[in-house]
Amino acid sequence: MLDLSVIILTYNEEIHIRRCLENIKDIAKDIYIIDSFSTDRTLEIAKEYGAHILQNKWENQQAKQFNWGLEHAPIRTKWILRLDADEYLLPELICELEQKMPALPENVSGVVFKRRHYFLNKWMKRGIYPVRLLRLFRYGKAICESRLMDEHIQLQEGESVDFEYDFVDHNLNNLSWFCHKHVDYAVRDAAELLNMELNLWGNDLDDKKLGKQATHKRKIKSRYSRLPLFWRSFFYFVYRYFLKGGFLDGKEGFLWHFLQGWWFKALADAKVFEIKQICGTDKLKIKKYLSDVYGLGS
Repeated sequence: MLDLSVIILTYNEEIHIRRCLENIKDIAKDIYIIDSFSTDRTLEIAKEYGAHILQNKWENQQAKQFNWGLEHAPIRTKWILRLDADEYLLPELICELEQKMPALPENVSGVVFKRRHYFLNKWMKRGIYPVRLLRLFRYGKAICESRLMDEHIQLQEGESVDFEYDFVDHNLNNLSWFCHKHVDYAVRDAAELLNMELNLWGNDLDDKKLGKQATHKRKIKSRYSRLPLFWRSFFYFVYRYFLKGGFLDGKEGFLWHFLQGWWFKALADAKVFEIKQICGTDKLKIKKYLSDVYGLGS
């Protein structure tokens, strides 16, 4: 067993939580469930695995909930792993953790993994894979950056290293759930795009404390935010589906890149267009609108 605690945010995750806990139970000393008052069997299942359960009201931001967990969980290990309930580690990554973690030098505070997405039960090998994310870090050396979308673990000190093997994002919900989730994400993405364009809330992020790919992705999105509305979502789909080979992943690949790479991005642009119709480019009006209508703010 590793000197490791795992933090998992949950709300009605009975469809995923057993798979996630079964995956990590033999490597983690402690598992902390930070729950937003689930009404299904999530907590019942978590108790079967001896997980520590803390409950906190959801305030419309993953980063805030995760950082609350970091502050309130009675953590007693050197390392912390952030996982979502619909994620799990591949056996190769578990072996890599067992072999490499105990020997990491003190100046290494974070570890970057590759994430692979499964969509309709198929691995989306092309288009955006591999996504590299810093998910493992020394306790007290990192927090989750405060963003509405695409929040990353941000090191406060030390360096990060890359591991070779993957963890998996494999959501088991149906397409209706997927589309509803991305309607909500589109509003958040629109707010982030407006922030990049108009500096609604500012950005005190030190990108040097993120992983290399996360920093690169942030710069790409900044350039994306300056491209013409709607054309940019089309270009993004063409890049993923044709230039990066997404079309090679069959019907599932088409649906993945169309829905997540074009429809979702076009919907975010539509929200930007709508908000500007209502508020113009007045920053105070936009911030008030996002807060009053969608409960978003920073």
